[in-house]
Amino acid sequence: MTSEQNRKRGQGPSRSAQSGGGGRRSRSPGAKERGDTARAKRTSQEPTEDERRSEPLPSPRLLVRFRSEISPELIKEFGYASPMQAPRLSKIILNIGIGAEASQNARAIESATRDLTLISGQRPVTTRARKSVAGFKVREGMPVGITVTLRGRRMYEFFDKLVSSVLPRIRDFRGIPRESFDGRGNYALGIREQVIFPEVDYNSIDRLRGLQVIIVTTAPTDREGLRLLELLGAPFARSEVGYSAA
Repeated sequence: MTSEQNRKRGQGPSRSAQSGGGGRRSRSPGAKERGDTARAKRTSQEPTEDERRSEPLPSPRLLVRFRSEISPELIKEFGYASPMQAPRLSKIILNIGIGAEASQNARAIESATRDLTLISGQRPVTTRARKSVAGFKVREGMPVGITVTLRGRRMYEFFDKLVSSVLPRIRDFRGIPRESFDGRGNYALGIREQVIFPEVDYNSIDRLRGLQVIIVTTAPTDREGLRLLELLGAPFARSEVGYSAA
Protein backbone atom coordinates (compact mmCIF):
# COMPACT_ATOMS: atom_id res chain seq x y z
CA MET A 1 0.00 0.00 0.00
CA THR A 2 1.41 3.39 -1.00
CA SER A 3 1.91 6.36 1.26
CA GLU A 4 -0.82 8.28 -0.59
CA GLN A 5 -3.36 5.52 0.16
CA ASN A 6 -2.32 5.42 3.82
CA ARG A 7 -2.79 9.19 4.07
CA LYS A 8 -6.28 9.06 2.52
CA ARG A 9 -7.27 6.15 4.77
CA GLY A 10 -6.18 7.98 7.88
CA GLN A 11 -8.18 11.05 6.93
CA GLY A 12 -11.46 9.08 6.63
CA PRO A 13 -14.03 9.42 9.40
CA SER A 14 -13.95 6.76 12.13
CA ARG A 15 -16.75 4.25 12.66
CA SER A 16 -17.65 5.77 15.99
CA ALA A 17 -17.94 9.22 14.45
CA GLN A 18 -20.20 7.89 11.68
CA SER A 19 -22.53 6.25 14.19
CA GLY A 20 -22.96 9.42 16.24
CA GLY A 21 -20.33 8.72 18.96
CA GLY A 22 -19.88 5.93 21.46
CA GLY A 23 -20.98 3.21 19.01
CA ARG A 24 -24.70 3.73 19.91
CA ARG A 25 -27.41 3.75 17.34
CA SER A 26 -30.03 6.42 17.73
CA ARG A 27 -33.62 5.18 18.22
CA SER A 28 -36.15 6.05 15.61
CA PRO A 29 -39.23 8.11 16.60
CA GLY A 30 -41.45 5.11 15.97
CA ALA A 31 -39.54 2.93 18.43
CA LYS A 32 -39.74 5.64 21.07
CA GLU A 33 -43.51 5.91 20.64
CA ARG A 34 -43.89 2.15 20.93
CA GLY A 35 -41.87 2.15 24.14
CA ASP A 36 -44.00 4.93 25.63
CA THR A 37 -47.16 3.03 24.71
CA ALA A 38 -45.93 -0.19 26.33
CA ARG A 39 -44.92 1.71 29.47
CA ALA A 40 -48.35 3.35 29.63
CA LYS A 41 -50.04 -0.05 29.31
CA ARG A 42 -47.98 -1.46 32.19
CA THR A 43 -48.90 1.53 34.33
CA SER A 44 -52.62 1.23 33.59
CA GLN A 45 -52.78 -2.49 34.38
CA GLU A 46 -54.46 -3.77 37.55
CA PRO A 47 -52.21 -4.19 40.63
CA THR A 48 -50.49 -7.52 41.05
CA GLU A 49 -51.31 -10.02 43.79
CA ASP A 50 -48.35 -8.87 45.90
CA GLU A 51 -49.44 -5.24 45.51
CA ARG A 52 -52.99 -6.09 46.59
CA ARG A 53 -51.70 -7.91 49.66
CA SER A 54 -49.58 -4.93 50.65
CA GLU A 55 -52.56 -2.55 50.51
CA PRO A 56 -54.05 -1.78 53.97
CA LEU A 57 -57.40 -3.46 54.68
CA PRO A 58 -60.40 -1.26 55.44
CA SER A 59 -61.40 -0.91 59.08
CA PRO A 60 -64.20 -3.21 60.33
CA ARG A 61 -67.60 -1.58 60.07
CA LEU A 62 -68.26 -2.01 63.80
CA LEU A 63 -65.03 -0.21 64.66
CA VAL A 64 -65.92 2.65 62.30
CA ARG A 65 -69.37 2.86 63.89
CA PHE A 66 -67.86 2.85 67.38
CA ARG A 67 -65.56 5.76 66.60
CA SER A 68 -68.17 7.86 64.82
CA GLU A 69 -71.37 7.14 66.80
CA ILE A 70 -70.99 4.96 69.89
CA SER A 71 -68.02 6.65 71.56
CA PRO A 72 -69.55 10.18 71.34
CA GLU A 73 -72.82 8.78 72.72
CA LEU A 74 -71.05 7.24 75.71
CA ILE A 75 -69.12 10.45 76.39
CA LYS A 76 -72.35 12.43 76.33
CA GLU A 77 -74.31 9.96 78.47
CA PHE A 78 -71.73 9.41 81.24
CA GLY A 79 -70.06 12.82 81.09
CA TYR A 80 -66.48 11.68 80.56
CA ALA A 81 -63.87 14.43 80.69
CA SER A 82 -61.73 12.78 77.99
CA PRO A 83 -62.61 10.59 74.97
CA MET A 84 -60.07 8.06 76.26
CA GLN A 85 -62.37 7.36 79.24
CA ALA A 86 -65.08 5.97 76.98
CA PRO A 87 -65.26 2.17 77.43
CA ARG A 88 -64.33 -0.03 74.48
CA LEU A 89 -63.75 -3.67 73.68
CA SER A 90 -60.39 -4.95 74.89
CA LYS A 91 -60.38 -8.61 73.81
CA ILE A 92 -62.67 -11.61 73.28
CA ILE A 93 -61.71 -15.04 74.64
CA LEU A 94 -63.26 -18.25 73.27
CA ASN A 95 -63.03 -21.49 75.26
CA ILE A 96 -64.07 -25.07 74.58
CA GLY A 97 -63.76 -27.52 77.46
CA ILE A 98 -62.94 -31.17 76.74
CA GLY A 99 -62.37 -32.62 80.21
CA ALA A 100 -62.39 -36.39 80.56
CA GLU A 101 -63.40 -36.82 76.92
CA ALA A 102 -59.76 -36.30 75.93
CA SER A 103 -58.79 -39.57 77.65
CA GLN A 104 -61.60 -41.51 75.96
CA ASN A 105 -61.44 -39.96 72.49
CA ALA A 106 -57.96 -39.32 71.09
CA ARG A 107 -59.33 -37.09 68.32
CA ALA A 108 -61.42 -34.87 70.61
CA ILE A 109 -58.77 -32.12 70.84
CA GLU A 110 -58.17 -32.26 67.09
CA SER A 111 -61.89 -31.96 66.28
CA ALA A 112 -62.46 -29.14 68.77
CA THR A 113 -59.40 -27.29 67.46
CA ARG A 114 -60.73 -27.52 63.90
CA ASP A 115 -64.14 -26.17 64.93
CA LEU A 116 -62.72 -23.28 66.96
CA THR A 117 -60.31 -22.37 64.16
CA LEU A 118 -63.24 -22.11 61.74
CA ILE A 119 -65.26 -20.05 64.22
CA SER A 120 -62.55 -17.58 65.22
CA GLY A 121 -60.31 -17.51 62.14
CA GLN A 122 -57.31 -18.00 64.42
CA ARG A 123 -55.41 -21.07 65.61
CA PRO A 124 -56.27 -21.88 69.27
CA VAL A 125 -53.91 -23.22 71.93
CA THR A 126 -54.41 -26.29 74.09
CA THR A 127 -54.95 -25.84 77.83
CA ARG A 128 -53.71 -28.53 80.23
CA ALA A 129 -54.67 -29.52 83.76
CA ARG A 130 -52.58 -27.89 86.50
CA LYS A 131 -53.19 -30.66 89.00
CA SER A 132 -54.72 -34.12 89.17
CA VAL A 133 -58.36 -34.56 90.20
CA ALA A 134 -59.35 -38.19 90.77
CA GLY A 135 -63.08 -37.46 90.85
CA PHE A 136 -62.99 -36.07 87.31
CA LYS A 137 -60.41 -38.59 86.05
CA VAL A 138 -58.01 -35.76 85.26
CA ARG A 139 -54.26 -36.03 85.61
CA GLU A 140 -51.76 -33.20 85.80
CA GLY A 141 -50.67 -32.12 82.31
CA MET A 142 -53.64 -33.74 80.55
CA PRO A 143 -55.22 -31.61 77.76
CA VAL A 144 -58.58 -30.42 79.05
CA GLY A 145 -59.61 -27.77 76.52
CA ILE A 146 -58.63 -25.20 73.94
CA THR A 147 -58.74 -21.40 73.99
CA VAL A 148 -58.15 -18.51 71.63
CA THR A 149 -57.89 -14.76 72.27
CA LEU A 150 -59.08 -12.27 69.65
CA ARG A 151 -57.90 -8.66 69.51
CA GLY A 152 -58.05 -5.77 67.09
CA ARG A 153 -59.67 -6.41 63.71
CA ARG A 154 -60.63 -10.03 64.36
CA MET A 155 -62.22 -9.10 67.68
CA TYR A 156 -64.55 -6.52 66.08
CA GLU A 157 -65.34 -8.77 63.13
CA PHE A 158 -66.20 -11.69 65.43
CA PHE A 159 -68.41 -9.57 67.69
CA ASP A 160 -70.22 -8.15 64.65
CA LYS A 161 -70.81 -11.67 63.34
CA LEU A 162 -71.92 -12.91 66.76
CA VAL A 163 -74.63 -10.31 67.37
CA SER A 164 -75.85 -9.91 63.79
CA SER A 165 -75.96 -13.45 62.39
CA VAL A 166 -75.02 -16.11 64.98
CA LEU A 167 -77.25 -15.41 67.99
CA PRO A 168 -80.39 -14.87 65.88
CA ARG A 169 -79.96 -18.44 64.57
CA ILE A 170 -80.66 -19.89 68.02
CA ARG A 171 -84.03 -21.59 68.24
CA ASP A 172 -86.57 -19.66 70.35
CA PHE A 173 -84.00 -16.98 71.02
CA ARG A 174 -85.26 -14.34 73.49
CA GLY A 175 -82.09 -12.40 74.09
CA ILE A 176 -78.99 -12.88 76.20
CA PRO A 177 -79.16 -12.35 80.00
CA ARG A 178 -78.19 -9.02 81.53
CA GLU A 179 -76.84 -10.56 84.74
CA SER A 180 -73.75 -12.26 83.29
CA PHE A 181 -71.32 -9.43 84.12
CA ASP A 182 -68.48 -10.00 86.57
CA GLY A 183 -68.70 -6.66 88.41
CA ARG A 184 -65.94 -5.00 86.36
CA GLY A 185 -67.68 -4.54 83.01
CA ASN A 186 -66.75 -7.94 81.50
CA TYR A 187 -69.42 -10.23 80.07
CA ALA A 188 -69.53 -14.06 79.89
CA LEU A 189 -71.78 -15.85 77.39
CA GLY A 190 -72.34 -19.60 77.17
CA ILE A 191 -73.30 -21.29 73.90
CA ARG A 192 -74.39 -24.92 74.00
CA GLU A 193 -73.82 -25.91 70.36
CA GLN A 194 -71.01 -24.81 68.07
CA VAL A 195 -73.12 -25.53 64.98
CA ILE A 196 -74.94 -22.20 65.28
CA PHE A 197 -71.88 -20.65 63.66
CA PRO A 198 -72.28 -20.72 59.86
CA GLU A 199 -68.63 -21.75 59.34
CA VAL A 200 -69.17 -25.13 61.03
CA ASP A 201 -70.65 -27.86 58.85
CA TYR A 202 -73.10 -29.99 60.81
CA ASN A 203 -72.17 -33.13 58.83
CA SER A 204 -68.43 -32.76 59.57
CA ILE A 205 -68.54 -32.63 63.40
CA ASP A 206 -68.07 -35.67 65.64
CA ARG A 207 -70.28 -34.37 68.47
CA LEU A 208 -71.94 -31.20 69.79
CA ARG A 209 -69.73 -29.14 72.07
CA GLY A 210 -70.36 -26.08 74.19
CA LEU A 211 -68.53 -22.82 73.72
CA GLN A 212 -67.81 -20.02 76.18
CA VAL A 213 -67.38 -16.43 74.98
CA ILE A 214 -65.74 -13.92 77.35
CA ILE A 215 -66.08 -10.28 76.25
CA VAL A 216 -63.51 -8.14 78.07
CA THR A 217 -64.10 -4.37 78.07
CA THR A 218 -62.37 -1.35 79.58
CA ALA A 219 -65.56 -0.31 81.39
CA PRO A 220 -65.01 0.16 85.16
CA THR A 221 -68.59 -0.84 86.10
CA ASP A 222 -71.22 -3.27 84.86
CA ARG A 223 -73.59 -0.41 84.03
CA GLU A 224 -71.10 1.14 81.63
CA GLY A 225 -70.19 -2.25 80.17
CA LEU A 226 -73.87 -3.07 79.62
CA ARG A 227 -74.47 0.24 77.86
CA LEU A 228 -71.41 -0.30 75.65
CA LEU A 229 -72.56 -3.73 74.51
CA GLU A 230 -76.10 -2.44 73.95
CA LEU A 231 -74.84 0.29 71.63
CA LEU A 232 -72.63 -2.25 69.84
CA GLY A 233 -75.75 -4.29 69.05
CA ALA A 234 -75.80 -7.02 71.71
CA PRO A 235 -79.38 -8.44 71.85
CA PHE A 236 -80.06 -8.37 75.60
CA ALA A 237 -83.29 -9.79 76.96
CA ARG A 238 -85.91 -7.12 77.63
CA SER A 239 -87.34 -8.67 80.76
CA GLU A 240 -85.47 -9.26 84.02
CA VAL A 241 -85.56 -13.02 83.53
CA GLY A 242 -82.29 -14.36 82.11
CA TYR A 243 -82.42 -16.80 79.22
CA SER A 244 -79.86 -19.34 78.12
CA ALA A 245 -77.87 -18.44 74.99
CA ALA A 246 -78.68 -21.69 73.26
